[in-house]
Amino acid sequence: MLLVATAGTRGGKPSKGGIMFKKYAYAWITVAFFLFSLVGHWMFGWFAFVGEQQSHGQAPDINAYLMEMSRDTFENWQSEFLQLLWQVVGLAYFLYIGSPSSKENDDRTEAKLDALIRLNAGEKGEAIIAEIDKHFMRTGGHAGPYEHELEMSRGPHRTGGAT
Repeated sequence: MLLVATAGTRGGKPSKGGIMFKKYAYAWITVAFFLFSLVGHWMFGWFAFVGEQQSHGQAPDINAYLMEMSRDTFENWQSEFLQLLWQVVGLAYFLYIGSPSSKENDDRTEAKLDALIRLNAGEKGEAIIAEIDKHFMRTGGHAGPYEHELEMSRGPHRTGGAT
């Protein structure tokens, strides 16, 4: 695929296009599937339309084809795409809020763990918490999903754990 071929490296460092493809790979693959299926839908629709017109002894009319295919396309989008969009996005959003994996619960758990570290580690507690937060990039809430990769691509100054 062309998209995979452009997601390489430059001079040993990941190229901007490579990071953008990797960061949004699901979206790029979804767009490719969408375009492939849309072109296939319209192409096979044309073949079916021409066959139907010929069976009625009529010449294919591009305006009638465009009207019929537009109607079919939007009908499919309404019944499939919008339904799935609502199910996936709506459920993911509404189930995430207040769920065990939501940020509110993570913050509460982290606060409890920080308190336990402070209680058991004494004077070293703050240093341990700071080291853990720096290693997992948790200084202000959730870590960015690609922060570790970006940090590693910026240079070889980081070796191993938090410094």
